[in-house]
Amino acid sequence: MLTIDAVHLREINLPLAQPFETSFGRTTMRRILLIEVESDGLTAWGECVAGEHPYFSEESIDTAWLVTERELAPHLVGKELVGGGSVPALFHQVRGNRMAKAALENAVWDLDAQRKRTSLASLLGGTRETIACGVSIGIQSSPEALMDTIAKEIAAGYQRIKLKCKPGWDTKIFEQVRARWPDIRLSCDANSAYRVADIERIVEWDNFNLMMIEQPLWYDDFYFHSMLQKRLETPVCLDESIRNRRDALAAIDMDSCRVINIKVGRVGGFSEAIAVHNAAAERGVPVWCGGMLETGIGRAHNIALSSLPNFALPGDVSASARYWAEDIIEPEVMVTPQGEIIVPDGVGSGFAVRRDRIEQLTVRRATVKAAARVMA
Repeated sequence: MLTIDAVHLREINLPLAQPFETSFGRTTMRRILLIEVESDGLTAWGECVAGEHPYFSEESIDTAWLVTERELAPHLVGKELVGGGSVPALFHQVRGNRMAKAALENAVWDLDAQRKRTSLASLLGGTRETIACGVSIGIQSSPEALMDTIAKEIAAGYQRIKLKCKPGWDTKIFEQVRARWPDIRLSCDANSAYRVADIERIVEWDNFNLMMIEQPLWYDDFYFHSMLQKRLETPVCLDESIRNRRDALAAIDMDSCRVINIKVGRVGGFSEAIAVHNAAAERGVPVWCGGMLETGIGRAHNIALSSLPNFALPGDVSASARYWAEDIIEPEVMVTPQGEIIVPDGVGSGFAVRRDRIEQLTVRRATVKAAARVMA
């Protein structure tokens, strides 16, 4: 059994190595909520992937901090747990707030892996020794800049190129990319930037031999995505719409998608991510792991999750250096020339947290213990 002695919250501010632009806007700096849990002399870390603003989901770092400190962490400290899978039941009274919940639950899974002297990937049920890596390329300043970026990532070995898109940065861009690279594995991600009036335009993208079209319509929709999928040969991939196993089953049964992107923060933690993975596998629907501009802590958890057998497509789990001049783990995440990441087989996540680096970056902290909350 695990007993959680304390939960520590930290906010760090970390600049991106280069700006990242999607249909939501342009990001240059990340405010990130990190969680550290303590149990009987062991510590483990989790990362909340909520953004600075509630644009991708209803959560932001500030709402996640509030809910974690006042609701979730007090439900966790002092409790005896069998393992990470015991955590969701403790949070059942708190609706939503899945990214905040995931940060805590994932840390407990990591803690349990350390206690059992096994790898996090193995504890989750992973079977892969390596994972295939794709890369997500944000909207660029010009088509020429995009071509240069794609060329660089192909040379680095990435097995799939995903292009962020939005109205005005889509069809002509795809035409130019395909004219130069007719055979690369290519997909696009709209982050809900289109509407029903755009369906005729989206149907034209069948001409570009895309692996998938990710979340083109509303972030909470199945029905209109089902209408769109019936018009397309290209698979629709759902991201924001899939919050849990029930959503995955509904989307598959409605033929709203033929691929699912699993983001462990978006679905509320490893337990629900595994449930979505299993539901999709039982129905022959492939999944892959999406990214949320994570530091190495969240990236390490994505690697462990991606080792499960139905993660059949290259995900967005890429090298630390693509996002950060200096990460907060060691070793930093590296991608082989073949476009793969080796899944660590050591105890826990397989990466060490750099406390000195985190201390330099910390701008806010709090601790929740069983007896009382202590602010610093």
